Amino acid sequence: MTSRRLAGRSLQKRLALAYAAGIYAAGVFVLVMVAVPLASIDAAVPKGPPSSSTITETGPGISLPPLLIGSAVALVILIPVALALGWYVAGRFLQPLRAITATAKVISAGNLHQRLDLGEPTDELTELGHTIDDLFARLQASFDAQRHFVANASHELRTPLAGLRTLLEVALADPDADTDSLRSACQEALALGAHQERLVQALLDLATSERGVTRWDTLDLAHVVEGVLASRRDQATRKGISLAEHLPPAVTAGDPGLIESLVANLIDNAIRHNHPDGHVQITTQTCGTQAALTVTNTGPLILGDQIQRLFQPFQKLAPDRHGRGDGYGLGLAIVNAVTQAHHATLTAGARPGGGLSITVRFAHGARPNRP
Repeated sequence: MTSRRLAGRSLQKRLALAYAAGIYAAGVFVLVMVAVPLASIDAAVPKGPPSSSTITETGPGISLPPLLIGSAVALVILIPVALALGWYVAGRFLQPLRAITATAKVISAGNLHQRLDLGEPTDELTELGHTIDDLFARLQASFDAQRHFVANASHELRTPLAGLRTLLEVALADPDADTDSLRSACQEALALGAHQERLVQALLDLATSERGVTRWDTLDLAHVVEGVLASRRDQATRKGISLAEHLPPAVTAGDPGLIESLVANLIDNAIRHNHPDGHVQITTQTCGTQAALTVTNTGPLILGDQIQRLFQPFQKLAPDRHGRGDGYGLGLAIVNAVTQAHHATLTAGARPGGGLSITVRFAHGARPNRP
């Protein structure tokens, strides 16, 4: 805190010295411009009795020594005057900045909803205030989203634990429990444990995606999609969903693990949120300087204003109340995080008959320039 105060005083001192130097230089300039002409002026001085006005003698109006002495005295007096004026002007200049700093400290201490709200006149300090207001707004949104995420994650993790505990307590409290009932309870407990394990893995995938890209390798989106589809065909067949793909080469650069996670979550989401006899269409293509991946699926009708919400963590159209469903509301959030990490573009739209169409566009064949 002391160092910050000293830094502020040092700035005022520097500004005061700069202003004082300017004022002093202006004073010296004015003094020179006035004194030099006065030193060369010749004045008519009366000669003889005061009553005689006809006889005169010409002599200097102001002698040089008094002029030099007067100038030196004026310059000496001008030094404290210039310093005082410089200090005053610097203080007036820094006063709005001190007010901004004090208010920003109050806001950063925990009142992120508060704003500087600088009005007129519009100048550089007002622009600085608007920039700080925008920064606090983004921080507030980030902190709110983080608190919301932690609350939802705690709830999602607690739900299967509570179900597992209830299941075991009921099995242990049953005095007539036989081997079959205990075996059934153990199998259900294993299913709940597997659900929780998948949830933790999804949370880890989301955290890894939000951390950013640490490696950039050249890869073909078509090959990544083929590898993911090979492990999802049986699941789609069991649900009666047909998979169709059109996979011409689409070369891009990125983290292979993260992009595979993006593709897997898009296809899993398309299969999971579908209806029997539905279909999923996966397409890769190269569009100019971009490599694009599009996944389109049939499914329930989705309103346009609900689409953006689906890309936030733990957002579901039909929340699972028992904690045993296949979805956690994290799949599209992972897709969104991987997209942002690769500086790609994500667009999503609702199909008129139900379902979604999601397209991710990567930079074609090279690492994109960071914005």
